[in-house]
Amino acid sequence: MKRAMIGAAALLTGLAGGLPTLAQTPPVAPRTVAAPAVTDARLARVLADYEAYLRAKDPITAGLDGDREALARLPDLSRAGELARRAPIQALLDRTEAIAPARLSAADARNRTFLLFLLRRELEGIALDTNRLAFNSEGGYGQSAAYLASSTRIASRADAEAWLARLEGLPRLYDDTLADARRGLATGLVQPASVVESAIQLARTDAAQPLDGDPLLKPFADLPSSITAADQAALRERARTVITDSIVPRRQAWLAFLTDEAAPAAPVAPGLGLRPGGRDMYAYFVRGFTTTDLTPDQIHQIGIQEVARIRARMETEMRAAGWTGDFAGFLSFLRTDPQFYATSREDLLEKASEMAKRADDRLPALFGTLPRLPYGVRPVPRAIEDSYTTGRYNGGSMKTGVAGGYMVNTSHLDQRPLYELPALTLHEAVPGHHLQIALQQEAEDQPYFRRGADVTAFIEGWGLYSEYLGEEMGFYRTPYERFGRLSYEMWRACRLVADTGLHWMGWSTEQARACFRDNSALAPLNIETELQRYIGWPGQATAYKIGEIRLRAIRARAEAALGDRFDIRAFHDALLVDGPLPLDLLDSRMDAWIAEAKAPPP
Repeated sequence: MKRAMIGAAALLTGLAGGLPTLAQTPPVAPRTVAAPAVTDARLARVLADYEAYLRAKDPITAGLDGDREALARLPDLSRAGELARRAPIQALLDRTEAIAPARLSAADARNRTFLLFLLRRELEGIALDTNRLAFNSEGGYGQSAAYLASSTRIASRADAEAWLARLEGLPRLYDDTLADARRGLATGLVQPASVVESAIQLARTDAAQPLDGDPLLKPFADLPSSITAADQAALRERARTVITDSIVPRRQAWLAFLTDEAAPAAPVAPGLGLRPGGRDMYAYFVRGFTTTDLTPDQIHQIGIQEVARIRARMETEMRAAGWTGDFAGFLSFLRTDPQFYATSREDLLEKASEMAKRADDRLPALFGTLPRLPYGVRPVPRAIEDSYTTGRYNGGSMKTGVAGGYMVNTSHLDQRPLYELPALTLHEAVPGHHLQIALQQEAEDQPYFRRGADVTAFIEGWGLYSEYLGEEMGFYRTPYERFGRLSYEMWRACRLVADTGLHWMGWSTEQARACFRDNSALAPLNIETELQRYIGWPGQATAYKIGEIRLRAIRARAEAALGDRFDIRAFHDALLVDGPLPLDLLDSRMDAWIAEAKAPPP
């Protein structure tokens, strides 16, 4: 799941489409590590008020959680709305700080610490006005609205009216996003030319699409029989009118802004650190995405060390494949030999589906608790596939009847090598995003904010850790697939180097490109797509490897402390079933679990 994106595009792309779930029936084992409900009365009142705040601020997540009223609402993305939230956030912060942690249970103390982290971070983001970065290489509000439509299921007349209400609210969000972007231009916080060009291409597609194929009409494609044919026709006509009269003009205005205002002002140099206030903003992004106090310089150095370590393992697998030439020659062979590529879109999707079911089959050996929500394997919509990553996870919801989705990009088949597909499947489907986020959604013992918390370092760290788990699952069947797994790990190590290089050290795009080109088997198109993503979404790419390193360190501690008593299923349940935590808080929670597991039975 890719949640916390930038500005308007980010809010809905992340919230409407980022949670993992697993095709499983009821849990294999009872929840043995569930935390008790909040026991401190003062903290319980704060958390109840915070839940009300979040449900009002973020109706997308509230709707996925089963809040029927929220299904008719959209968030307020305006600067005025953001500034108005300062006072209630500060009040919640003051009340939380006033609760003495020493008198709390361990679970309550964790919730208090986590809440403080979130409130302080939100206040800091408002002060920095981060929504000025109102779009990225994957577009703006139009693309986010399409994601929201794809996750909307209409099962009743009330559902249909709710989606119509959201359609009627979309023009305001287009307007707010445009205002955010113009404020960015006025203050010098401008996306670079390459990102603007990517956004323009998507906006052109958005503005030119025929009404009959409009993604915003997708929820009305299959209406329930409880709605009469005449009423179905009337509902569809109302939706078409809103799109034609109110949304299409906003799409055209957004395209005009990008071409006439953003493009002429866009610099060639990519780094956020080169913009006014950009270094402070980048440091803020890095702290938030990694949930650590690591500096960009420290993260850069970790990346360099990881590149060297992974490269040595890649050399070993290269020899195991029988290659006798040099590393560059092997990369060229992998990128060009037809044996490594699907022959059609359907072929690629079928191979991904087979791998997903093979991964399902291995889960009970590694996890004691599995989620209820199933997932499907779906192609990335063709309207957005050219600028889309090679794969992704779109979240679902048992409460609204929407399965999770492992999204596979079936375009440019000569850029989608099959030796990478096993690692991609493990990351985006199971045991990666689908499994982790579905369990998070289903953690009913946890406060509301925990069930929807976006902790990128944990979520993406878990996805990368899941690729590593493929080795223990016996999932990689050939040296090429094992090399592909290492190539994906190298990709995340190079992110540490490239993201900090671009936004902190003033690197050119070519300097950043070199790490991926020279050390991984990523296809050229994927490298370019990813580079534009990092340039337009500063800091997010640093979370994956930092999170995975911490997760593997926690596991190593547990294995060393418990020895023969280490139970991988119990360990994974302890990590997952109560939802993600910032990394330092995760350390303390898992150290407590290790101590409990190590204690002799009563």
